[in-house]
Amino acid sequence: MLEMLSKFDFQEMISAFIVLFAVIDILGSVPIILNLKEQGRPVNAMKATLYSLVLMLAFFYAGDLILKLFNVDIQSFAIAGALIIFLMSLEMLLDVQIFKNTGPIKEATLVPLVFPLLAGAGSFTTLLSLKAEYWDINILVALLLNMVWVYIVVLSTDKVQRALGKGGIYLTRKFFGIILLAISVRLFMSNLSALLSQF
Repeated sequence: MLEMLSKFDFQEMISAFIVLFAVIDILGSVPIILNLKEQGRPVNAMKATLYSLVLMLAFFYAGDLILKLFNVDIQSFAIAGALIIFLMSLEMLLDVQIFKNTGPIKEATLVPLVFPLLAGAGSFTTLLSLKAEYWDINILVALLLNMVWVYIVVLSTDKVQRALGKGGIYLTRKFFGIILLAISVRLFMSNLSALLSQF
């Protein structure tokens, strides 16, 4: 435990926090949550936050085992993750829908909020991509802080919408789209270099 705490780096944690904040994009999900409420499908903030956290932690720790099962190294997965983050950034910047939820489950708290909006393919690949670069403690603290933020936003979606307005949410989405785009390029290049150095 002490060894793990000794690896804590504030700058790494902030970087990981920003990446996860942009990928989870809870502010961008506010209109979806409000729409669910209008349809008479209320979302439980505590359940949504806890389910998302459990899913992400499970993948964070078991993801490596899954990769080994399929004989995939972390760098290759991180490059794949960088490509997914790149596509997600294009969605945010260009207002296009690349990832579509065509699943059969219709419940609001679990689907679509927990999966795939909060704990989806983007979050999973991002966690493992970050794991290839940062110490675990920094990613875990960043994830916990993001989950606190998710809980606050989901609990007070009406207030968030009133505070930011549709324009504010739109601009936030665009800003983090650019951040995500830059991060995806950095993840791609750093992991590609690490992968090529093995040959």
